[in-house]
Amino acid sequence: MSKLLMSIRKELLLLCRDFGGIVILFVMPMILLMAVTLVQKGSFDSILGSQIEVLLVDNDQDSVSQRIKESFKSSSDLKLITNLNGKPLTEEHARKVVHEGAYQLAIVLPKRLTRDLQMHVQQNVDNILSEFDFSADSIRPHLTAVTQKEIKLYFDPATQASFKTAIKMSIDKLVSNIESKTIYSTFQDQLGDAERSDFSEQKFISFKEVVESEKGMSVIPNAVQHNVPAWALFAIFFIVVPLSINIVKEKAQGTMVRITTSPTSYGLFLLGKTVTYSLVSLVQFYLMLLVGVYIFPYVDLHQFHVQGHFLALSTVAFFSGLAAIGLGILIGTIATTQEQSAPFGATLTVVLAAFGGVWVPVFIMPPVMQKLSAISPMNWGLRAFYDVLLRDGGLVHILPEIILLILFFAGTLTIAILYDKKKRTV
Repeated sequence: MSKLLMSIRKELLLLCRDFGGIVILFVMPMILLMAVTLVQKGSFDSILGSQIEVLLVDNDQDSVSQRIKESFKSSSDLKLITNLNGKPLTEEHARKVVHEGAYQLAIVLPKRLTRDLQMHVQQNVDNILSEFDFSADSIRPHLTAVTQKEIKLYFDPATQASFKTAIKMSIDKLVSNIESKTIYSTFQDQLGDAERSDFSEQKFISFKEVVESEKGMSVIPNAVQHNVPAWALFAIFFIVVPLSINIVKEKAQGTMVRITTSPTSYGLFLLGKTVTYSLVSLVQFYLMLLVGVYIFPYVDLHQFHVQGHFLALSTVAFFSGLAAIGLGILIGTIATTQEQSAPFGATLTVVLAAFGGVWVPVFIMPPVMQKLSAISPMNWGLRAFYDVLLRDGGLVHILPEIILLILFFAGTLTIAILYDKKKRTV
């Protein structure tokens, strides 16, 4: 036991003397978490979260345009602008300022939109009602050609496709509702029941999003819920760099030779590193939690909610740390110089993060990348975090991912031991 404690003390001293390693392990991940989350929040708010100014060119000046204005006014995401510099907007002026990037969207309503819509609906209603008039002198109503109307949408060329699609769907839904009400109102007029107000604009069929979880609770995922566990994993796996460097240093300084010739076993040497860096990985994870819980609200970000899952989250972080330690030991054992271990360890960590869904969530990756993500230990840890945070799962539900992380640790450690043993016998 004393030998293990001395081994742990040695590892802690090596780590404390490496100021650059301390910054990489503890400071940089927190800065990276803050920066990435703030950038993502800004991008998200620019599309959905903050109020967007929309230009409206009203060439109709009637009931339909008034209804569209009222609908936009009731929206908390869109702010309608009908005048610029005290002058009513024209189509050419709106198109120009949108093209220049001053605004993201301009809506142009055509002339006589209300009048022609009412005429079109009236003709259709008259035509339908005439089919039910069986009197001998009934005459089919004469139909006047009505030009189909187009509502023009001018988008900023830099606007994202998702925003365009959302706006088109919203306006199409609004116009459909207006047409439906016009049809109902016209039928009421023709049937001599114009004074009744039975027509309801309330949707009969609606959508309800239901997020299921094990205990009946639902958690709405956001950028914070993704970034805190994702970048905590990235920080944990970055211990590969200082761990592999320390192993290479010890080989170069003859420490490994002294261990071989002393009563201390190689297994105790590896156990000391495993215990030390397991503690480091947990400290990293808890620092990231502190940032998400206590600092994020002060920089206008969503607070990270642990929601009573501290034990489960700590378990995922611990076994993710074991996987990172196994990888670091393997790289440090195979590498012969620091110039080999440091760049390779850092690059491999970034690659595993990219494949594992740290940079970009897996569900928006191409199908090929989604399949390849299954080989990244960071993806296993991230899936376990999602199971706990978003699906309200317990230790039983994250067991498959935990087993994968343990197998990865055991596999890399076994390869490192066999490689070291073979190298000594050669």
